[in-house]
Amino acid sequence: MKRFSFESRTVVRTAFFLGLLFFAIRSSADDLTGNWVARSPQADGTSRVTYLDLKQVGSRITGHIRVTQFYYNIVESTGGPDTFILTGSMMDGHNERRVRYEVRRVGDALHVATRRRPDSELIEMVAHRAPAGEGALPARLPLPALHDVPDNGLARTPPMGWNSWNKFAERVDDRAVRAMADAMASNGMKEAGYQYVNIDDTWQGSRDAQGNIIPNKKFPDMKGLADYVHSKGLKIGIYSSPGPKTCAGYEGSYGHEEQDAKTYAAWGIDYLKYDWCDARNLYADEDMQAVYQKMGDALLKSGRPILYSLCQYGRAEVWKWSATVGGNAWRTTGDIRDSWESMAKIGFAQDGLAPFAKPGHWNDPDMLEIGNGGMTEEESKVHMTLWAVLAAPLLAGNDLREMSPAIAAILLNTEVIAVDQDKEGKQGDRISKSGDREIWARTLSDNQQAVALFNRGSAAAEITVPWSDLGLKSTPPRARDLWGHKDLNLSGQQYTAAVPAHGVVFLRLGN
Repeated sequence: MKRFSFESRTVVRTAFFLGLLFFAIRSSADDLTGNWVARSPQADGTSRVTYLDLKQVGSRITGHIRVTQFYYNIVESTGGPDTFILTGSMMDGHNERRVRYEVRRVGDALHVATRRRPDSELIEMVAHRAPAGEGALPARLPLPALHDVPDNGLARTPPMGWNSWNKFAERVDDRAVRAMADAMASNGMKEAGYQYVNIDDTWQGSRDAQGNIIPNKKFPDMKGLADYVHSKGLKIGIYSSPGPKTCAGYEGSYGHEEQDAKTYAAWGIDYLKYDWCDARNLYADEDMQAVYQKMGDALLKSGRPILYSLCQYGRAEVWKWSATVGGNAWRTTGDIRDSWESMAKIGFAQDGLAPFAKPGHWNDPDMLEIGNGGMTEEESKVHMTLWAVLAAPLLAGNDLREMSPAIAAILLNTEVIAVDQDKEGKQGDRISKSGDREIWARTLSDNQQAVALFNRGSAAAEITVPWSDLGLKSTPPRARDLWGHKDLNLSGQQYTAAVPAHGVVFLRLGN
């Protein structure tokens, strides 16, 4: 047998150890453990940032993904070594939310693709290594002891105005807000009672060295904008979150509550919508009252009357405690969409909340979708009627410059608005239901009542309301059809109306 020489054995040994070294270096280079960040520049000068804090053991990857308001635990990984799929999961109250990221390693970078929803467009980004800890959730700040925040004296009737989100979403800017103020001041809305012009999410930029919030480049002069809105005889609102980030991933008010409230006051802000969102990653639902109390106190200390609107989707029975944290209105539902199904599901589910509404403090089933194209004229009348019976805030969400005469007639129906704005502030309730037919009533001032006959079905139907169901012993002496704009001659012990599909007949009864 031929023997290897000493020199040959040395060469083999050297090659073997070089191979091990190369394998170790290769394995180290391929190890995805670490913090990765992808920054996607936005037109407003900010960046949408996604963090992937990864830990790799063999072919398995765990860790976290943080993007906008969401903080996911990686619960599943498949594929490898250069192409793999990560599945993230987070709990939102009692509901699980999942996300799927497709990741491909290209050199020293990760090419990442995901969809915000299964039916939405693919979002692609490139992630690079970042310092450890960058993008991690901040430490959980302690919460104050609970106490009652004094009433600010605002919103003695439900607030009325306009909000940017339903129509403009992230496209809102200074120009659009000025245009809406111009429209509201000139198209009869101001005279009808609409007064707030509210900027929703995506106005925030960054914070300066002192921690003061700075708007992004869509809003170059927030005080100048507020002054402009005020010059039209209107008021202006703004949006933030008690979390580190807002719903869209912009700068929240976490740890800066008093500072932000003072900034809003200095700008001349009159209304704050405060959206839970990213706060859920630090606090539980049972912490909500204390979290919202912090901003309620801060607004009172700001030196300016600012209406306080809580947006946390009706969780933690908010109607039972919102007034004690200074809330003037509080969302009782998830987000509304521009459809009959969404509006009806939300609106008709409000029965039973009437005891918690009163002057200065209102249940809020979300903004109006009237005029955005997803509902018919009859459905929009149902929307407006139901919100009026519920003594709900009336915040239009359409483009006020482009209203058809039919939509303007709905939003500007002063007789319906008068029901919503009744000074007694007593929210209405359902008094009867039979299949798709529902009757709701609301007690008004001066011994009057508003009665709505709703047909939720897809075919026209007759609906009858006995006067005894309204607590009346005889035929009301006066009745007014609020959509027909006409007085009715009533007789007998009940009233029957032909109600169109997805429609309503709305009456005001009284002396």
